[in-house]
Amino acid sequence: MIYGITKGTDFEKLCEGAAKAEAAGVMMYYALARMAREQGYPEEVAEKFIEMANQEAVHAGFYATLNGKFNADIWQLAEAFAAREEKGEEQVSQFAQAFRAAGLNEAADEMEAFAKEEGHHGATLRAMVEKYGKK
Repeated sequence: MIYGITKGTDFEKLCEGAAKAEAAGVMMYYALARMAREQGYPEEVAEKFIEMANQEAVHAGFYATLNGKFNADIWQLAEAFAAREEKGEEQVSQFAQAFRAAGLNEAADEMEAFAKEEGHHGATLRAMVEKYGKK
């Protein structure tokens, strides 16, 4: 078990910085993938950036786990995030409407899809809590 083993140690700040750097890498690599597609590079280029983004996400989660950054009660955390995801669906929908009103239709279309995904995340989390967390 690695949960929280660096909390309160000389490694805590190192792991905190590593988690933040890896999370920033996720954002950057996904942005690079999108830009590569928009700039007409072969799909292989975007796929490589996405592969790196996914790996960086795993790395960020690892360092966060070492520091015990999140509550060890995964179902309590999942239940709290379910509500956030459901609220996020409405917020992203409103954001998309504002983009659409400004004539930014391509971005609005994608944001509307993201809003639905946020709602799906909430529903999925709630189902998992019901199935696994209420025991």
